[in-house]
Amino acid sequence: MASKSGRTNQYADPNSPQARIAEMRRAEQIRERRNKAIAITAASAVVVGLVGFGSWVLIDQKQAEQRKEATAAKIRKEAEEIRKQPVEGEQLWDVKKLGRNHVETPVKYEMNPPVGGDHHPRWMNCNGDVYKNPVPEVNAVHSLEHGAVWVTYNEKAPKADVDKLAATVGKTPYSLMSPVKEQTGAITLSAWGKQLTVDSADDPRVSKFFTKYVQGEQTPEPGAACTSGLAGK
Repeated sequence: MASKSGRTNQYADPNSPQARIAEMRRAEQIRERRNKAIAITAASAVVVGLVGFGSWVLIDQKQAEQRKEATAAKIRKEAEEIRKQPVEGEQLWDVKKLGRNHVETPVKYEMNPPVGGDHHPRWMNCNGDVYKNPVPEVNAVHSLEHGAVWVTYNEKAPKADVDKLAATVGKTPYSLMSPVKEQTGAITLSAWGKQLTVDSADDPRVSKFFTKYVQGEQTPEPGAACTSGLAGK
């Protein structure tokens, strides 16, 4: 069909080179639009995925923090309940009758191991210190004044129990451990004015004694140092 100018419309013939080129261009444009749409969709999916993953991580971290806080609150509540109750079988002394003078002369204590009384100006290190040899009583008593629990044992205590108690003391600030050959019971736990004798490290009262008396209400000088004192072996 001729145009008004008298020329033949080349695009009217689908087999003409110009028509084929135009068709190829249209197809290319369609592919470009389709690829662009796919790319946008994929990118959106990635963004949504990252946002979703990030939200999941934040939620998981929040839940982990909440579980940790809940566990800590439960432990604190249990410790508070333990501190309110006496430890079965413990011996108590009138703290008003326990001297607190600093002396550098020998002191004769009425109990063994001692739970208080006049003592040396320098304390035994009690930051989870485990001593293989006996320590001076006058220095250990000063540690009790600072709120430490002193674990002692003699040859009646099985090695497994000694090792278990040493592990407990080693991870507990304001505690120390040493042998006392002359004590009556196999294992003794002492705090200022308090003492408990047990036959086994597995006795549940051991844990209660630590909970109640490590920096407990009986402490004459709460927060006082348990380091930079006398270091034994």
